[in-house]
Amino acid sequence: MNRRERVNRVDLPPPPAGTAVAHRADAYAAAPLLNCLLREIAEPLPEPGDRPVYRLPGGRLLRVRGGRRPAEPEVETADGWQRVGHTELVKLTAEELTRHTGLSNHELPAEMIDSRDAVAALLTARERATAPGDPYQRSEQCLVTGHPYHPAPKSRGGGPVAAWLPYAPEAHARFPLVLLGVREDAVVEEGDTTALDALGQAPPGYRLLPAHPWQLDLVSCAEAFEDGRLVRLGTTGFETWPTAAIRTVYAPAPDLFLKFSLDVRITNDIRRLWRHDLLKLRRTDDAVVRAFAERPAAWLSDRGYRTADFAFEELAVLVRDGLRGHVRPGTTPLLAAALVEDFEGNPLDTAEDPAAWWEAYLGAVVPPVLSAFADHGVVLEAHLQNTLVAVDADGTPVQALFRDAEGVKLLPEVPRGAGWERLVYCLVVNHLCEVAAVLAERHPGFDAWPAARRELSRHDLPEAAALLSAPTLPGKTNLLLRWTGADGADARYLPLPNPLAGR
Repeated sequence: MNRRERVNRVDLPPPPAGTAVAHRADAYAAAPLLNCLLREIAEPLPEPGDRPVYRLPGGRLLRVRGGRRPAEPEVETADGWQRVGHTELVKLTAEELTRHTGLSNHELPAEMIDSRDAVAALLTARERATAPGDPYQRSEQCLVTGHPYHPAPKSRGGGPVAAWLPYAPEAHARFPLVLLGVREDAVVEEGDTTALDALGQAPPGYRLLPAHPWQLDLVSCAEAFEDGRLVRLGTTGFETWPTAAIRTVYAPAPDLFLKFSLDVRITNDIRRLWRHDLLKLRRTDDAVVRAFAERPAAWLSDRGYRTADFAFEELAVLVRDGLRGHVRPGTTPLLAAALVEDFEGNPLDTAEDPAAWWEAYLGAVVPPVLSAFADHGVVLEAHLQNTLVAVDADGTPVQALFRDAEGVKLLPEVPRGAGWERLVYCLVVNHLCEVAAVLAERHPGFDAWPAARRELSRHDLPEAAALLSAPTLPGKTNLLLRWTGADGADARYLPLPNPLAGR
């Protein structure tokens, strides 16, 4: 077992010798499902002992090995505490949600099982793959657990493993893009898409349109190929690699990020580039570019999109800034989400002073998010997967980089209160709480919240001041959202204790 595998499992129970991939997959898949179950519908009980006990809506008692990644779930029976595996946990969750909501749902349990099976496939693939030498790429491709508060974070639409594994970031995939030619009279585009024209050569009367190989497997364009509106032009002469977002790839040679449509449900949404989002892209991205002007933080601009009028959403590709010219010289960008799941090269492995590291992290990440809101009415979706943190040679954070205009909201298009709630969820609950928990796990007794409070206090923003005394924070209810069939963008929150208050 190499060092990276040991680190990745730091918060899971140490497996006995010879444990199969299936057992490891169960543990990885159970942790986020338990997080959702305990946060959203379980009642914590003041039971003595080293394992937290919870009452479920149907009256059953559930206990776990607590922590950032809960594990080893057990249900109380007439014969004592009975361990439940992932399959039994899915069944228990479905039963309790039916009691709690009065609704049935056959789709979500299948997604939970699919997510667990995907983890098993990824673990097997990682054992056979060679990890990339680039620490940034390793950080983007290490998320085997994924969203820590989603019941099925690794579900890939229920399709066969062979269909999606060649394009999985967690398997360290690399692949060329398919090049298509779209007849000029069928092209729809907006913004700066000139970088696409340099990816290959289109024949006269056509414009170049790159496509994700998996994207073409999921959508049929047979008629357009037959009548000549669409032609195949081979593949790019270089490889790309998928980021944590799976449908967004990085092309190192031209230094571009390209985001595609995938007709697959991943976490809460079908991952298409939806028409309504594309039509407002320029307005949104321009607003964020202005908000980041003359700031040390960086915004990876979504420059524009190109597609075909006969498959507007299905064939859309979005052009995003690369890293060069944005990342501070002499620093290494890392995905923030990787800091909490871990990877070889994680600066938390070598940080000797957690207080100094955390203060530097807060100083890089928090000010640009609050300033964009206060000065420009921009609500960044600054969660862990949309944030990069550049570190110096010592691993100290010196710069934050943000991405993904699709998730950005603008005031007054959304009410100020709703925008602030979303900002707090993404930045504090989804992001800072997770990094703070890792620091406390690695450095027992370390309290991250006084420094966070000091950082927030520096900003002359009424909402920030109120946050420091608010008893609760908004926690997104991904389990209930998926069970009740709510729209993926329709965030609903429940109150969580605010660690910033009363310090």
